[in-house]
Formats: sequence, structure tokens, C-alpha cells
Amino acid sequence: MSQQPPLAEPELVQRLRAGDPKALEQAYDQHAPTIYRIGYRLLGETADAEDLVHDVFVSLTRAVRTFEGRGSFEHWLKRVAARTALMKLRQQRAHRQGLLRHGWRFARSTGHTAMAEQMDLEHALQQLDAPLRTVFVLKDVEGYSHEEIAELLGITVGATRVRLYRARRRLRAYLEND
Repeated sequence: MSQQPPLAEPELVQRLRAGDPKALEQAYDQHAPTIYRIGYRLLGETADAEDLVHDVFVSLTRAVRTFEGRGSFEHWLKRVAARTALMKLRQQRAHRQGLLRHGWRFARSTGHTAMAEQMDLEHALQQLDAPLRTVFVLKDVEGYSHEEIAELLGITVGATRVRLYRARRRLRAYLEND
């Protein structure tokens, strides 16, 4: 069998809207690693990142109908992944708060075992509170502008700048102390 060349973005979007399984397969092959990376950095756990990839692609043929073509499909898909990850974080926080209200205590998982070796940036990121980590990942790792982050998170541009400053400062301190 000969391998077909990848579909151009407009045709890919059109076929995704039509529910074409080959288009969904191509979108997955091209974008799943990026979605996983966003998920891992925002959610901090391999299983959560894998769940995010699954959730994004299961709902993609329905969600792609909202893609208006004002930017690239990849950029739009990253925004969908980030929003989905943020919803998961909110659900996890609500779940934890519910457990705490009912008297349950639990340890906060970082997804890494304690080792004598120097901590890497991925581990350091997990030490940040979710709001700081989210802004740091979206700005410094994924390259979003402060305006895009503000819109995505529903906060002001000033708040994104403050969170980014705090995240960088805490990461620097964490990495210097290890």
C-alpha cells in the first residue's frame, strides 16, 4: 500500500467536520504529541495527560465545528487542549475540596519519586501552584501572548504578567536550591 500525503489544513478541517476517520487519524498523528505535552505540563501526571489526549480527540469532530479559521488549526487545537486541561484542574480541585470538607486527608502527588539527582524543569513545574504553572507553560513553553492567555483563562493581562513573574521567580528559587 502507498502512503497518502497528509491533507492540507483546510481540507483536514473540512474532513474532520464531516467525521472522516482518516482525517481524525491524521490529526491525531500530527498533534497528539503536542496535546500530551501540554497536558503533562499543566496536569502533572502521565495518566492525566493521556486522558487529555483522549478527551480532545474523542470530541474533535464535534468541536472542530467551532473552528473559524482565523488562525492555524494547530493553534486552535492547543487552545482546546489547554481549556480542557484547565477544566480538569478545576474538577480535581473541587474534588479535593469536597474530600477535605468530609474530613479526608491526602498527600499531594507530584508524579515523581524523590531521588538524589538534580531536579529537572518538569519536576520543578509541578511544584508550582496550578495558576502559576498554567501561565508559565502557556507563555514560556507554548508561546502564547499575554493577551491570549488572559482571554483563555478569563483574567486580566496584568494578572498574567504577575503570575508569570511569580512563576519564574519560584522556579528559579526552586532550581537554585536543588
